[in-house]
Amino acid sequence: MSRKNAPVAFLSGYRLMWIMVMFDLPVDDRQASREATRFRQFLLDRGFEMNQFSIYMRFCNGKEQFEAHVRAIEQHLPSRGEVQILGITDKQFENIRIYSGQRLREARKNPNQLALF
Repeated sequence: MSRKNAPVAFLSGYRLMWIMVMFDLPVDDRQASREATRFRQFLLDRGFEMNQFSIYMRFCNGKEQFEAHVRAIEQHLPSRGEVQILGITDKQFENIRIYSGQRLREARKNPNQLALF
């Protein structure tokens, strides 16, 4: 196959995604607190960043990577509490408005380097 006819992977704002993990985990006893900490640490180890205390986000290079992260999270769900996972395209995410107090902040920039693993 010639280079001219080779398939090209387009990295458009509609293919690139953000994965958002939101959770409400109990910390009413020592065991539950440890389990919540383990879950947060798992997300950090997978490359997620804390957006707010119970909201973690990660940039993904497409639906396949999004689904791989979802499967990994499903295998590490805490025994109690609620976890929600949301995927949004980069194009949708660029419309986010972030306020600090009453001041509009600049939106988060995409990572300069995309991890492909």
